[in-house]
Amino acid sequence: MGEVVRHICGISGGKDSSALAVYLRGEVPEMEYFFCDTGAELPETYEYLTRLEAILGKPIARLNASRGFDHWFEVFRGALPSPQMRWCTKNMKIKPIEEWIGDAPAVSYVAIRADESNRKGYVSTKPNIKTLFPFIEDGVDHDGVMRILQDAGIGLPEYYEWRTRSGCYFCFYQRKAEWIGLSERHPELFDRAVAIEQKVLQDAGVDGDADFGDQAMRGRQYTWSGGETLLQLRSRRDQILERHEASLARSNKSRTNVPLVEALADALDEDDDTLPCTVCAL
Repeated sequence: MGEVVRHICGISGGKDSSALAVYLRGEVPEMEYFFCDTGAELPETYEYLTRLEAILGKPIARLNASRGFDHWFEVFRGALPSPQMRWCTKNMKIKPIEEWIGDAPAVSYVAIRADESNRKGYVSTKPNIKTLFPFIEDGVDHDGVMRILQDAGIGLPEYYEWRTRSGCYFCFYQRKAEWIGLSERHPELFDRAVAIEQKVLQDAGVDGDADFGDQAMRGRQYTWSGGETLLQLRSRRDQILERHEASLARSNKSRTNVPLVEALADALDEDDDTLPCTVCAL
């Protein structure tokens, strides 16, 4: 007998990976589901995972990094993670995945849709892991994902009411309006993000009221959101939400009967960063 091949499906807490888990539940009975828990996830994500386990009829393994955010924050000398230095993704998600898989042969199922086949997700470079893309192979697009979730009776995570992606509450890919949403929906989490940011500024001897455009260009991430601190961002609440609502209106005008989650994804203004985390946002 040959070595047993593991079949694994990562769940981020987002709609695509959750739909893929549901899609494969009857096709691959031996499937193992996993979630990389950074300890900094939104409460809505944990609640959704519990509901998803009931639909799947089996547990979702929680993979915790052997070292948490505080440890890696110190290792990187108090530098916040950024698009140029995604140490959070590498150390708190990819490493736990590959340690959990080990050296056994495995097939990893990745939730990239047919309408985004040029997008990249987590693809291991380890030779024992083979990657498959069922949605691309079967032509499942955004509408197909929504139907899968609706037919399963699980719908979308509640954070899609104000946020476009899964991921840590302090994710630097968040849009300005999403930071405002965090401050109003989960003020205690917003305050934690502020505290981390203020420590970075204090340790670096940087004035919290400074203009961060030039400093950010030098490669050091002083703030979670580009060009300003979270406190500065929150002081612009009305302006940010006004811009966001205008962008949302333009999105709705260009396409009628669009679901909220899709309209939010398209509602970009000059403050927004469209790049998602390659591991966290499926």
